[in-house]
Amino acid sequence: MSQPWTVVVPVKRLTAAKTRLRGGVPGVPHEELALALTADTLDAVRACSEVAQVRVVTADPRVADTARRAGARVVPEVAGTGLNAAFRYGAAGAAGWVVGLTADLPALRPAELAEALRAARGGPPDVRHFVADASGTGTVLLAAPPGVPLRPRFGSGSAAAHAASGARPLTGDWPSLRRDVDTAADLATAARLGLGPRTAALTVGCRAG
Repeated sequence: MSQPWTVVVPVKRLTAAKTRLRGGVPGVPHEELALALTADTLDAVRACSEVAQVRVVTADPRVADTARRAGARVVPEVAGTGLNAAFRYGAAGAAGWVVGLTADLPALRPAELAEALRAARGGPPDVRHFVADASGTGTVLLAAPPGVPLRPRFGSGSAAAHAASGARPLTGDWPSLRRDVDTAADLATAARLGLGPRTAALTVGCRAG
């Protein structure tokens, strides 16, 4: 593996995570569903051939335990600093290529993530790249070459914000990478792509959205 990546994945406390998905799977506790999304995302990232290290930034003990079990390094979150600060904090001191990734990609295929990272690595040596979500307005992945700050702009309208900050979009055919899950309808779409085992186990027999 040449030029391996460090992947930074911030995860909120489960009580505050994925609020728009609350109640999306009847009979399934919300925190269990939020944790399953994270677990499947981390397992896919760890299985990606391009990734050397995964850093999970969180203040939630259950997320931290899940991250360690997945082989990730846990970076304690600084309380009250927000998502973009968590990305910056997790990326601090990382050598080589760095990518910020959202934690709500339960259908993620390691091969698609690897293709996106190779596409980013093939760009100019001083340019950041991002992958927009399925709607085209959000961001699921932000990549920075060695020596280039990540400069995250995650949040509402983040695809436009990242473009305005100088990052360039990557436009490959990566449906599982682009399918973040914020709502029950998103989860139903992810299910059609094929969910990871933790999320699938919770949604068997349920029709979300």
